[in-house]
Amino acid sequence: MSFTHTPTGRVAETGPLSDAEQQTRVDLAAAYRLAALNGWDDLIYTHISASVPGEPGHFLINPFGLAFDEVRASNLVKIDIEGKLVGESAHAVNATGFALHAAVHAARADAFCVMHLHNTAGVAVSIQPAGLLPASQHALRFYGCLAYHDYEGLAFTRAEGQRLVAHLADKPAMLLRNHGTLTVGRTVAEAYVLMATLIKACEIQLQAQACGAELVVPGDAIAARTAEQLYDGDAIEGALEWPALLRKLDRIDRGYRD
Repeated sequence: MSFTHTPTGRVAETGPLSDAEQQTRVDLAAAYRLAALNGWDDLIYTHISASVPGEPGHFLINPFGLAFDEVRASNLVKIDIEGKLVGESAHAVNATGFALHAAVHAARADAFCVMHLHNTAGVAVSIQPAGLLPASQHALRFYGCLAYHDYEGLAFTRAEGQRLVAHLADKPAMLLRNHGTLTVGRTVAEAYVLMATLIKACEIQLQAQACGAELVVPGDAIAARTAEQLYDGDAIEGALEWPALLRKLDRIDRGYRD
């Protein structure tokens, strides 16, 4: 099958690029570059999308065919929930990625950014029947608020989209069984930091299990209290981490800002 999504039509741009959209483009391109830097990418597959500020129903996603380290602010593709290209772009988008991200954006008003990866540790933990264990402080961030969606194959249909968002409900993160990880954030920074935390929790679990010894897991009361502390009154995560991450990326290559 072809994984390329050919837009069903075109929507005219509503006006010049706003400062808010330009900042979102820079942040989203940075998330792609950082994911590549961390080795979280999967050739040209998987996606991170972000809503366009002030344009309900419009979001930005990576051009299909480019590696994550080739994504920059200017080549992100703007598309609407119905699959129509907004404005001009020389690039297509991935069909499965478009469908998955559109479903989450449409269902969750707070899902400004949706990040979906096929990182090895996340896939490996998603295969385990118990999923992510509350065995590390990183994992406890998701205690009681990690969703799961069973694998249904490559063809992501509208019906599966409805099932996926029903499973996701109001949770910030999901393990897609046999497939990968997903986080949603009120900012690009929040989705990224949640993903970094989830991936590290999965890596810790796999390394601990590799020794074959029984794992020491905190009791429910401590796990719940720690999760509440890490939730931090619903503070938006990434506010402090993101500027530091951008400075790190700028020292390596500022091309993502173009």
